[in-house]
Amino acid sequence: MQTTIQYNSRKLQIDLKKPIDISIAIDASKQNVNAWYIGEPTIAPVQEGERIASVKAGSAINFNNISFNPHAHGTHTECVGHITETVHSVNQSLKQFFFLAEVITVAPERINDDFVISKKQLKYALGNKKRDAVVIRTLPNTKEKLSRQYSNTNPTYLLEEAAIYLKEKGVKHVLVDLPSIDKEQDGGELLAHNAFWNTSGKLRFDATITEFIFVPNTIEDGEYFLNLQIASFENDAAPSKPVLYKVESV
Repeated sequence: MQTTIQYNSRKLQIDLKKPIDISIAIDASKQNVNAWYIGEPTIAPVQEGERIASVKAGSAINFNNISFNPHAHGTHTECVGHITETVHSVNQSLKQFFFLAEVITVAPERINDDFVISKKQLKYALGNKKRDAVVIRTLPNTKEKLSRQYSNTNPTYLLEEAAIYLKEKGVKHVLVDLPSIDKEQDGGELLAHNAFWNTSGKLRFDATITEFIFVPNTIEDGEYFLNLQIASFENDAAPSKPVLYKVESV
């Protein structure tokens, strides 16, 4: 179903029947993607005495409790409240949900024992393009990302200069297929987070970081229309479901 959308000064054509879901779902198993040194998420029926709220156990309904951490267990979107003393809510910060996005693929550079994404790489990939959102796919890009256990593996991260570049370019929303845009163990500096949200100046309350996405190899780099959907949690981060639509200008 082809639909024409007026976005700023451009008319964009997208096919609503061809959504590209780049989220990773939360599954109650040890194969669920994981980071930050905690166990897997759990989904289990409520139990009161001998009564178990499961149709399989004889109940009329399935009535489950879910325990998870949005930062550790799947695709999530976070706001500046993730790193400020005042815990600002992503549900209050993100008030617009459609953005013009660019999907780029980056082969991380090796610096000593780290793999990093640099300003030079982002600048080369984005050029003069003006985008509200940037979706970063890292290489190698395998389905292992859907179930990888990232704790104590020192994953790829963004250099501070790369985050500053995105901020200065006017990018409001960065999406990565990593557990964090920062180094796993950095002594609490969180250089990329602080740079992107501009914590040394005027805070960027309307800017978000989405982590733990997965962009299949069948998806080409280029321009997309992004629907950034979040669950309505009053928290610094919430589970999210970013969906892309390929763009054709009219």
